[in-house]
Amino acid sequence: MRPRFLPAAFLVVLVGLLTLPVLAVALSWLQFNDEAWSILRQMLQTVLPDYAWTSLLLCVCVGLGVALVGMATASAVTLFEFPGRRLFEWALLLPLAMPAYVLAYAYTDFLQYAGPLQTGLRAAYGWQGRLLPEVRSLGGAVLVFTVALYPYVYLLARTALSERAVHLMEAARLLGAPLSRRIRGVALPLARPAVAAGVALALMETLADFGVASYFGIQTFTAGIYKAWLSMDNRIAAAQLATVLLIVVAVLVKIEHSAQKRMRFSASRGGRAGAADAAPVQLRGGRALLAWLVCAAPIALGFVLPVLFMLRPLVLGWDNLLWDKFLGWTLNSVWLASLSAALATALALGLAFALRRQPHLLTRAAVQLVGLGYAVPGAVIVVGLLLPVGWLQAAAPQTSAGYWVTATVLGIVWAYLVRFSAVALQTLHSAYSRIPVSFDDSARMLGSTGAGLLARVHWPLLKRSVAAAGLLVFVDVMKELPATLVLRPFNSDTLAVVTYQLARDERLGEAALPALALVLVGLLPVLLLSRTLRAR
Repeated sequence: MRPRFLPAAFLVVLVGLLTLPVLAVALSWLQFNDEAWSILRQMLQTVLPDYAWTSLLLCVCVGLGVALVGMATASAVTLFEFPGRRLFEWALLLPLAMPAYVLAYAYTDFLQYAGPLQTGLRAAYGWQGRLLPEVRSLGGAVLVFTVALYPYVYLLARTALSERAVHLMEAARLLGAPLSRRIRGVALPLARPAVAAGVALALMETLADFGVASYFGIQTFTAGIYKAWLSMDNRIAAAQLATVLLIVVAVLVKIEHSAQKRMRFSASRGGRAGAADAAPVQLRGGRALLAWLVCAAPIALGFVLPVLFMLRPLVLGWDNLLWDKFLGWTLNSVWLASLSAALATALALGLAFALRRQPHLLTRAAVQLVGLGYAVPGAVIVVGLLLPVGWLQAAAPQTSAGYWVTATVLGIVWAYLVRFSAVALQTLHSAYSRIPVSFDDSARMLGSTGAGLLARVHWPLLKRSVAAAGLLVFVDVMKELPATLVLRPFNSDTLAVVTYQLARDERLGEAALPALALVLVGLLPVLLLSRTLRAR
């Protein structure tokens, strides 16, 4: 009994630690009293309708935008042949390397009233006043999120179309269906579950964002949570807003999971038969140019132009760059990202191995709960970690829990593990699915069990996947802003935090250096993903 009890107890403790922020936010409603009701009533009369309406409008517009751009680009590179198609296949992933808040800073610096574009136009033509709409607006945020997050839809839709649509489009052509009907009647219905899943993922990122909403002054739930906690010093209001945001995210997770199930069902029925014999439709002339523009525009808006916009202030302010401080920010970022990546990958490997060995109810439940962590916004994690600390210090004032969570790396690494262990777990779970179970049976017959099975059989086959999982977590931690902004230790600013602070102070020239460093780091998983897609 003891060998089984210890792993079970470890799983319970691990899942408890990683789900504590969500549980704490939910349990905060047990303290609902007259004061909490008064605060909730005030928010219902003042800020809550604005938060809800702005978040809803933002999600609707971003959802439509990423669905349109992602589906259009996926259809272009999958169903058609035109000059540059193979280049666009991987180049359309480049906006994944660009954090949304860096896009916001780049476009603001270039397009604002005092930016080089409007200043140059006024000087050249003698025009007066504002020439372009205000960048820091809801419309500007929709543009930023659309060009930053459409790759979620593009990736899933491209996979769905490449697996099933090409040969079915060919069959429809042989039956006499024109191109427009083939796209409308074959391609779009096949890609609908993939588009729904990609839109759900993009909306989760939109709701979790703090950098863009704060910099543009948009009243979203995430911005409201930080305002309630940091500006108003009202943890009850922050917990109530976090609960509302968590409910919305839970709905999106349900939609994404349902769409993923429909994708797997369609794949099992559609199969790949005949796909090798079918070829994409060859485009020429104006149609080829249109397909080229459809693919080139989001790459330019989501990566090329923002990089050029950030290089301009970087070059102009080269002599004033804080190189000595930049080294410290980089070391802090790399240290936190490396530590978190190592811990998250180790936890994910242990959970994936436990699920492989003993796929019973407890293990499956643990894996599913940990896998939901990535959907939890950083603002909710912050509130969920600090609430128990406040309760503990109120009950035992002499305790040092607040110091350990807020003044050391413990709190921030804990938050990273809650949010990003799911990334490593999904990668390793996918890798394990490619290792036949018969390998385990053969190893047991030869006397390898437990840790020996992992070290001798699984590890040689998982090394690359473990490295990929660590890389993904490393990059996500480097770019994480909301949790890092609140929970980082004293004098431990990271590249993401410094980029936000400098941009907030309108020091965009100095913010360009750490921002471009984040973009360079973000290119690593993009290159890895593009290599994987090319191999397939």
